[in-house]
Amino acid sequence: MATVLVVEDDEMVRSAIIHELARRRHAVRSAGCALDALREISQRPPDAVVLDLGLPDLDGAEALRMVRGVSDVPVIVATARDDEAEIVRLLEAGADDYLVKPFSGDHLGARLDAVLRRARPAAPPEAVRVGGLVVDVNRREAVLDGGPISLTRREFDLLAYLAVRADRVVGRQELLTEVWRQAYGDDQTIDVHLSWLRRKLGESAARPRYLHTVRGVGVMLSAPR
Repeated sequence: MATVLVVEDDEMVRSAIIHELARRRHAVRSAGCALDALREISQRPPDAVVLDLGLPDLDGAEALRMVRGVSDVPVIVATARDDEAEIVRLLEAGADDYLVKPFSGDHLGARLDAVLRRARPAAPPEAVRVGGLVVDVNRREAVLDGGPISLTRREFDLLAYLAVRADRVVGRQELLTEVWRQAYGDDQTIDVHLSWLRRKLGESAARPRYLHTVRGVGVMLSAPR
């Protein structure tokens, strides 16, 4: 099951797509214009987007460009024009696939399954090493400078997520969505868990070694320099 955002201004077409995707056991959200879709994508990232190009507020190509400015979510564009040059332009602009209207539910389902398979992240390595820190994702064990670290379930989830993405700043909204599985939440929850993790890694916010806060952006785990 995936969470799919359907962006379509025609209410009958939107209802039909939602019904078909729900029948396939996907969780479906919808938007009737590009700006509402952008708000949904930035605040509650879906697993995939079905984007109609004939929206009332923005040209389809411009809407796609703006989506790509905030997310790399897989996007299937739906167009009424079977124009090869237009389709190539959209694919080059960042669309992952396309559908020409009218299309069947089976056709939509097959295209959606294909982009979701391609977007599925590769399995993380069994053990991630960042300086003297080793995080074994499969065994759910962490070792610092040769000694085991005692972590709660959530502390390990947070540390593992950051370790797999070492040297990359991870946003707080991403942490809430991917680690806490919450669309909304309190930043204080993240701060408390980071404080506990820092203590167990032998550091503090004032004197970080592994966990570095980038003010207004997020958190990065990197090896001590």
